[in-house]
Amino acid sequence: MGTAADSRFVRRLERRLRGTERDYSAGHERPLGGYLAAMAGFGAYTAAWATAVRLRRRPLPDRPEPWDVVLTAVATFRLSRLLSKASVTSPLRAPFTRYVGPQGPAELHEEARADSGEETVGELLTCPFCMSVWVASTLTASRLMWPRGTRTAMGALTALAGADALQLVYAALVDKATGDDE
Repeated sequence: MGTAADSRFVRRLERRLRGTERDYSAGHERPLGGYLAAMAGFGAYTAAWATAVRLRRRPLPDRPEPWDVVLTAVATFRLSRLLSKASVTSPLRAPFTRYVGPQGPAELHEEARADSGEETVGELLTCPFCMSVWVASTLTASRLMWPRGTRTAMGALTALAGADALQLVYAALVDKATGDDE
């Protein structure tokens, strides 16, 4: 008897969710179910990290050091772009995306595959802003677990971001000096 009631409840819930998605999307394709799954996945991911940090029984800092915040921000920026836009990491994104064209130095413009059933994954993998939430969480938890190694890796990513900026500045200066900027 409980199973029949459970079935009815599930069907009503599904109808309500489909109605909510239809009303929200206003005729546009919006993968709300995928976004909900991504949020649940992020919650589970964060809970797993929190559990691992807690099991280490290291005291948490009272507050983050300003230098660590800056280092984490720059490292998050660089690693997020590396994962979501770099040519070299395109094989990781390829099952969920389609190549559209180049987008800046050594970066690609890709779109999520709508037909793969994994559109949300494709959106996450091609969006540096979306990716940065996962990267910042990972770097923060890693720093709590392995502070020296994580700071070293973040320092390397920060140096890479600085080198990228210098490459772009140099190229702009060369273009200006040679008149190739037109």
